Amino acid sequence: MLKSSKIRYIGVSFLKKILFDNNKNVISRTLKIHRVKNGLSQTQLAAKMQTLGVNIDQQMISKIEHNTRFVTDYELACFCRILGVSMEEMLSDFFQKYAVQNG
Repeated sequence: MLKSSKIRYIGVSFLKKILFDNNKNVISRTLKIHRVKNGLSQTQLAAKMQTLGVNIDQQMISKIEHNTRFVTDYELACFCRILGVSMEEMLSDFFQKYAVQNG
């Protein structure tokens, strides 16, 4: 479930902290699995992302894999393209956890 709470910082008005089931993203585990399967380090993956125009570095990849950073839609699309997996495969943990029960 999506959670949203307002956080107040000194000198800054309100910012929203958004979590889904206490996660910042739903691809952390599968991203690491597919990165390792492709024989890429976090630095190499970041470099490939940069060639697609995504402003990301090794530390950001680490944060995504440790579920402490959000993933944008275009980052997800680029990860899938670089790693040669479908979006459904990259989101497989999410689909398994939240499977729709028919009937």
